Amino acid sequence: MSYAKVCCVGLVGVAGHLVEVEVDIAPGLPGVTLTGLPDTALNEARDRVRAAIVNSGEEWPNRRLTVNLLPATLPKRGSAFDLAIAAGILACAGGLPPVGLDGVAILGELGLDGTVRPIRGILPMVAAAARAGLTRAVVPLHNADEATVVPGVDVRAVDTLQRLIGFVRGSGTLLPPPGSPGPPVPPGPDLADVAGQAVGRRAIEVAAAGAHHLALIGPPGAGKTMLAERLPSVLPELDDEAALEVTAVHSIAGTLPPGGRLIRRPPFQAPHHTASLASLVGGGSGLARPGALSLAHRGVLFLDEAPEFAARVLDSLRQPLESGRVTLNRTGGTTEYPTRVQLVIAANPCPCAKPAGDAACECTPVARRRYLGRLSGPLLDRLDLRVRLHPMRAADLVGADTPRETSATVAARVAQARAAAAARWSAHGWRTNAEVPGAALRRPPWQLPRPDVDRLQRALDSGSLTARGFDRTLRLAWTVADLDGLDRPGADEVAEASQLRAGEHG
Repeated sequence: MSYAKVCCVGLVGVAGHLVEVEVDIAPGLPGVTLTGLPDTALNEARDRVRAAIVNSGEEWPNRRLTVNLLPATLPKRGSAFDLAIAAGILACAGGLPPVGLDGVAILGELGLDGTVRPIRGILPMVAAAARAGLTRAVVPLHNADEATVVPGVDVRAVDTLQRLIGFVRGSGTLLPPPGSPGPPVPPGPDLADVAGQAVGRRAIEVAAAGAHHLALIGPPGAGKTMLAERLPSVLPELDDEAALEVTAVHSIAGTLPPGGRLIRRPPFQAPHHTASLASLVGGGSGLARPGALSLAHRGVLFLDEAPEFAARVLDSLRQPLESGRVTLNRTGGTTEYPTRVQLVIAANPCPCAKPAGDAACECTPVARRRYLGRLSGPLLDRLDLRVRLHPMRAADLVGADTPRETSATVAARVAQARAAAAARWSAHGWRTNAEVPGAALRRPPWQLPRPDVDRLQRALDSGSLTARGFDRTLRLAWTVADLDGLDRPGADEVAEASQLRAGEHG
């Protein structure tokens, strides 16, 4: 037989696409021609596949080989096609019965000795194969547990090319997924560790209940970082859809925890203030890789010492925060990653970071304004809550005997509030208050009575509140009402929302 076809999967961002690996053998000068927009790593597969086949005890066909990857217009990147190319060449040369390769997605990188090595992005690859109608997949042994997460696909594992050859010939078997449980997920930090700061704790609860963005401003040691690190502990666990999205992004980035389990805990990313634009929103040569913003999808992105970040890095967050996606255009193609995150920023009130009332503070009012002015107005306008924390008091730190609320207690209230919001908005396709368009809250049946929003309207007319800020304050008011067990917010809830947004709470 001079022609064979094997199925594989290529990735563009988190989107997988079924790729048909065609192999043709013809008389002529021995060599391998690889077509279909391969990158450098894929072009080098010619040498890897040849060595793997020979070192597995098989004969290499010394004729002209043409390997075409369909669709030819889709860029192909990486080494995940090695195993499929090797199977296609052997089937085309008559070394394998092609019927044993029909309807199977074959994924894996080959070593020169014929071993099958793990690859990144196996979860979105197998998911794409399932969407294309394939019900069987052969994957590297170390990726098998991750691949079994996709429902409706019979996953089998291989550790060597020789094992795959033996299976297709009917003289051997493939390996079942190991089913290793992986190390237990360690418990995260608990909100009970935070002393005092009732306003900050309330802000964390409101932010978690409505999926709102948050700014924490205060002197060193006030608990800004501690509060931000504990926000994931009061968020609900990810449902199946969200967990698949998050796990797929981490699989592509190569940061998936051992064991191949779905990521159920909302992720937490805290890049250093020297982080580059590419490391935050994504980048790299060829097709861009996910950055910290996408790795925090469905979780928390925490920017500590936010004024120290480069201005262009901070401003690059504005569009992804609104749309929930980031599109990265490179010469190698366009990549899109999800960015539905909760942004939390922390900042000191001035460069010297001493309390404002301390006589030792060396900063002038102009210096204070200039320091916080590094956070652009358009970015701050997208932060729903802006909380100013006060210095820690000795009574809160060492003298309080009253037990502090744990993350589990707060998480229970957050779960009830989110359930109320989901019941209200699910018919419209929204899950949290932060996702509700402002126009919907300004029209019946969700429009609030004029007396309840009179303060907001006056602030809007005076220019002290933008239209975006008006809508975000309404969303905060609905979240406060959900936490208080109310059907809809009243004047008190709107007032608290206004205070939380303006940093005047408490």
